[in-house]
Amino acid sequence: MKGLAKNKTKSKSPYKADDETWQLLKHDINNQLSNILLALEQLRYEIPEVTEDCAFYLDSISISTKKINSLLKETE
Repeated sequence: MKGLAKNKTKSKSPYKADDETWQLLKHDINNQLSNILLALEQLRYEIPEVTEDCAFYLDSISISTKKINSLLKETE
């Protein structure tokens, strides 16, 4: 907790942009988001007839990954 309190005095984010652990975590999360988005686009291409429900689920996944990416960018 001391590290988080110390970092809060320097910026809005509890994580410093140069914090190696945080940068590694962000990198790993972004890699997984990329994999999810690639798989999602492949599904959109391979599913012959996308139902309304299926489109809803695919769109929900896409929106959620973009929100996660946005949250990560806010910490920079």
